Amino acid sequence: MTERLYYTDCYLQSFQAEAAVSDGGLRVYLDRSAFYPRSGGQLADRGTLGGARVLDVIDEGDRVVHVVDAPVAAGRVEGQIDWPRRFSFMQQHSGQHLLSAMFHELLRLETVAVHLGEEYATVELASAQVSDSDLRRVETRANAVITEDRPIGIGFEDAASAEGLRKGSDREGTLRIVTIDGLDKSACGGTHVRATGEIGALLIRKTERIRGNTRVEFVCGGHAVRRARADYDLLAAAARAFSSPLEDVPGAIAALQETAKDSAKSLKKAQLELAAYKGRELYAESPGRYWLKADGPLDDAVRAVAQAYTAAGVGVFLATSDKAVLVASSDSSVHCGNVLKDLLAKAGGRGGGNAELTQGSVPESSTIGEIAKAFGF
Repeated sequence: MTERLYYTDCYLQSFQAEAAVSDGGLRVYLDRSAFYPRSGGQLADRGTLGGARVLDVIDEGDRVVHVVDAPVAAGRVEGQIDWPRRFSFMQQHSGQHLLSAMFHELLRLETVAVHLGEEYATVELASAQVSDSDLRRVETRANAVITEDRPIGIGFEDAASAEGLRKGSDREGTLRIVTIDGLDKSACGGTHVRATGEIGALLIRKTERIRGNTRVEFVCGGHAVRRARADYDLLAAAARAFSSPLEDVPGAIAALQETAKDSAKSLKKAQLELAAYKGRELYAESPGRYWLKADGPLDDAVRAVAQAYTAAGVGVFLATSDKAVLVASSDSSVHCGNVLKDLLAKAGGRGGGNAELTQGSVPESSTIGEIAKAFGF
């Protein structure tokens, strides 16, 4: 059985313990450990143990196994926690409790899942949508509580008599309770800071829909500072690219998008006009019948060529590309929709249209030749 030292002292950075080993000393079991195993959405601690690097810490019920990168001998060993990483997770985890409490207090939204990652943390809320204004309100209130530097306490209560928990626990026996003074009380086995002030800051970054709920991404403390700096640098780079002040970047992007849309419309109009000219030119060169073997898709431009061809006089225009076929007709004796639909059905293809224009596809490119013959090519 492993005594979990982090339960009562989250700030313990080094300790000594008796080790039992397996797997050639690469899996180490301690009688007492300050290393937090991955659980409850929080990743495991890193550090050193008996001179070896700790790669993972795994909860095995009554015991905790430490996976190391080099053999550790049984007996007395010293453990050293990677403190900057541990403290960052303490900030994120306490920040998560605070954020979940704020969503509950201000919006009556329950947290149904939590993830504390290396670069960011998330809470999943039992709501399909949370408005931007509500997110800002929660973030503002959370940071106000951080500046109040409220004590965060750790205690133990019997599950049968524990009251006032933000979220009920299905565990039996003794519960480890983490409390933010006057604000939140939750059953939790994770590591936490001593007061809300040590969270530093809380920044909500974005949301996404998942399983009908809303996942909220956030960062705290040093992560929040680094993320804010990275976001600022990106915005500053955009401002330089637009040769505009930071606050004008959104407007510059919107203007660029409108320009791009206008340019795309103008380009498409020019392409269709060119296609129409090409169709008339093809009719002048080869009136009555024309087969266009296209390299690319049979898109709007090809349809414009076909319609311009048949508009120039009586005729049938056929366009093919691999397994695709398009037929246009101005010949009253050729109902291209009916003819092509029947041919496609026989070939196992699909498509449709009307007497003047129809389009479809076939499973085998060899069928294209038979279709061309049916239209007199």
